[in-house]
Amino acid sequence: MEGPRRVSLVLLPLLLLPLGPAWHTAAQRCPQTCVCDSPRRHVACRHQNLTEVPDAISELTQRLDLRGNMLKVIPPAAFQDLPYLTHLDLRHCQVELVAEGAFRGLGRLLLLNLASNRLSSLPQEALDGLGSLQRLELEGNRLEELRPGTFGALGALATLNLAHNALVYLPAMAFQGLARARWLQLAHNALSVLAPEALAGLPALRRLSLHHNELRALPGPTLSQARVLARLELGHNPFTYVGEEDGLALPGLRELLLDHGALQALDARAFARCPRLHTLDLRGNQLAALPPLQGPGRLRRLRLQGNPLWCGCEARPLLEWLARARVRSDGTCGGPRRLGGEALGALRPADLRCPGDGGAAAAAAAAAEEEWRAAARPRAPPPAAPDEADGAARPCPRACVCASESRHSGCEGRGLRAVPRGFPGDTQLLDLRRNHFPSVPRAAFRGLGQLVSLHLQHCGLTELEAGALAGLGSLIYLYLSDNQLAGLRAAALEGAPRLGYLYLERNRFRQVPGAALRALPSLFSLHLQNNAVDRLQPGDLTGLPALRWLYLSGNRITQVSPGAIGPAPELEKLHLDRNRLQGVPTGALEGLPALLELQLSGNPLQALPDGAFRPVGRSLQHLFLNSSGLEQISPRAFWGLGPWLQSLHLQKNQLQAMPALPHLSQLELIDLSGNPFHCDCQLLPLHRWLMGLNLRVGAVCAAPPSAHGQRVKAATAIFETCPGWAARKAKRTPTPRSSARRTRRKG
Repeated sequence: MEGPRRVSLVLLPLLLLPLGPAWHTAAQRCPQTCVCDSPRRHVACRHQNLTEVPDAISELTQRLDLRGNMLKVIPPAAFQDLPYLTHLDLRHCQVELVAEGAFRGLGRLLLLNLASNRLSSLPQEALDGLGSLQRLELEGNRLEELRPGTFGALGALATLNLAHNALVYLPAMAFQGLARARWLQLAHNALSVLAPEALAGLPALRRLSLHHNELRALPGPTLSQARVLARLELGHNPFTYVGEEDGLALPGLRELLLDHGALQALDARAFARCPRLHTLDLRGNQLAALPPLQGPGRLRRLRLQGNPLWCGCEARPLLEWLARARVRSDGTCGGPRRLGGEALGALRPADLRCPGDGGAAAAAAAAAEEEWRAAARPRAPPPAAPDEADGAARPCPRACVCASESRHSGCEGRGLRAVPRGFPGDTQLLDLRRNHFPSVPRAAFRGLGQLVSLHLQHCGLTELEAGALAGLGSLIYLYLSDNQLAGLRAAALEGAPRLGYLYLERNRFRQVPGAALRALPSLFSLHLQNNAVDRLQPGDLTGLPALRWLYLSGNRITQVSPGAIGPAPELEKLHLDRNRLQGVPTGALEGLPALLELQLSGNPLQALPDGAFRPVGRSLQHLFLNSSGLEQISPRAFWGLGPWLQSLHLQKNQLQAMPALPHLSQLELIDLSGNPFHCDCQLLPLHRWLMGLNLRVGAVCAAPPSAHGQRVKAATAIFETCPGWAARKAKRTPTPRSSARRTRRKG
């Protein structure tokens, strides 16, 4: 054995010798726009306006930070030359599309951050090849639908963050394949419907965040699919009642948050099938009374602060139960007057002065109690109406395909001349695209009360008759794109009160069908791009209380009158790009207190006057003014826009000069590329401001000839001759003492 071992020890250095220099050379590669930490194998290329992944990154890189660029599309195999990546950060990169197979080859990747982009969908195989991924961040995108199988390749995933998107509905098996997922974040969406099996396939889920959604009833059967759930966050949803009939059965649940909703009543056995519940958060609701809770024998913390609790005789069983079960509570009494503000946990049953306690005071208290009972006792909501008799399952129409497992039915491109009947009553998605029926008659979808998504694109439609959507009480998505619609009758959309997404792009609308839209109290996102709308008149888009996203790109709009859109208290995104506006519609921005994103690019604006965006100054985060023919920007054009603004797009205009914007202190992205800047002394304030930004802004000098092609930020030699430069330089010149201190520190 001694001989072979000696040979092995001799050969081993020889085998490794060629790898050393190659490994070292690969580690030294670094693109010019990046900062590389070779020993740690980290590469950062932040805020460089990159439109594609740099091709000179070392293949040994383990952490790659590309946040704040302009990638827009992640093509197939975009990172195939970086097989050792474990962390990839693509935040704020304006990504609109992730191609199928975009991340193939990244079998070691542990963290993928795609937050704060513009993704509205994920192709079926977009996440293939990420078998080791443990954390996926998709927060702050525009995702509207999740398709079963999207996350099927992520068998090792532990955390999935889908917060701050535009989800309204979760289909069955939406998270199939996530066998190891422990935390699912769905907060800050618009979820109102969860399919009964939406959470099936999550056997290890321990924490579920559903706060800040639009759930009007506790989806108990759906939530009970997550059998090992320990923490459930349902705050900020408009529940009014929770009862045993809601069917919540989670044997391992320890923390349940139902705070800041609209709860008016709670059944004593609402949580009877949650035996390990330890903490129940009911803060900030409308509970005047609460019964002793039956079932959760391990409950130790009950949070009731911010409820109008009436500490009359009806509260006596609650007080006795709190003491007997040793449950700590932080609620305070809202009445009667003598107990107002008293801590619930400090009261004794005798303090309530109920009948049987004796005395005139007790009798008076009892009379007040009876009066309150008659006027303010919370009541459970009426039971839901039964399903229609004709909603039972039926055979599938001959020309169509009906999948019972997914509850999807389709007749795409079958040459149909009329809407077929006879679909299964539990159909949730119906695809009738690319057929040939010019109108949709009244009650065309009778018996489809569970339908969630209806596709009628490319059907040559010219009309929806009044009541065409009658009976579609669960409908959330309606696709009418690429038809011949020039208008909608006032009653055309009645019968679909839950409709949240309406797609009307690429039709023939000359004006906004406001009367028809006002039949949709839940309308969340309205798509009217690429029509022929020429102006927005007062009242056109008012009366839509839930509207958050409004897309009017690619029309012929020359005027947006004040009052045409607002008041719209929930509107977050307004897209008016590629129209014919000759000025910022400042007056029309009144009444939009929640606006986060304003798209005005591609309009012939030419100039920005003082206070152009003042009405939305306290909310706006993203402003797009690129390709707008801008020649002049007033010094106070952005007055009112403060630290909230995160991105400002001014590329591809005609700006020769522009003012400094020191009050925009939190900018993460500013794009000034494609402007013919004249680098003379009038541009000195802009140069100074840009020097203080740790951002790549793309501003390049077009004149004078001696500065042509230089970056404004780096053209110091030009500005050194300007008045005021010497004073600035003097301020920055170090004193002899500080210079000596720095010399000693170096030594």
